[in-house]
Amino acid sequence: MLTRRHFVISAAAMFSAPISSGALAAPVSDSTRWSKWDAQVTPPNYNPATSNPWGVDPRFLPQRVEANDGLRPGDIHVDAVARYLYHIRTDGTAMRYGVAIGRGDLYEPGTYTIRRKAKWPTWTPTKAMIKRDPGIYAQHADGMNGGPTNPLGSRAFYLFVGNRDTYLRIHGSPQPRSIGGRASSGCVRMVMAHIIGLYDQVATGSTAYLYPAEDRISARS
Repeated sequence: MLTRRHFVISAAAMFSAPISSGALAAPVSDSTRWSKWDAQVTPPNYNPATSNPWGVDPRFLPQRVEANDGLRPGDIHVDAVARYLYHIRTDGTAMRYGVAIGRGDLYEPGTYTIRRKAKWPTWTPTKAMIKRDPGIYAQHADGMNGGPTNPLGSRAFYLFVGNRDTYLRIHGSPQPRSIGGRASSGCVRMVMAHIIGLYDQVATGSTAYLYPAEDRISARS
């Protein structure tokens, strides 16, 4: 015959302690603050062609240029040598923006599909990034909320090969002075105000062509 004491002991062995609620929540982006953040990173009386409180080389300010023949409207082309991103328009022109690319061998030229876009995205460093630079990235292993100090900045385009997320992004950066250089962990960086202007012009499903950087070209010649 089972006694009440036997039942209590057996029940204690069968069931673990209450599940802890101390697990860290996934990073979030507060959409109620997006407009405020947009204003925070956009200069007063903003003119894309002339506003430059960031001190970037003037050639990296947005410009409308003539596009090469045969390029499909809507697609993106990144000239990694000149550090330009071109968004092809329907009228035979393109909008050109300055960018920064991945340092060393972290930049990955290729043909990608933009399968996702995000405003003020959250960010989580990859395991490879944490292993490579633990002093920088380990503190953010659980992710970072969206906002003006987030490494992905104000907007992001997510680059895929087929259905595989490459973890490469074209994104805004809180470090605008890096534009024109090789500074990222593989992504293509833009000035945050510039990518805000570009964001609504780029449709998911568009193709992004990332061309080889100068070191790849030199190695082949």
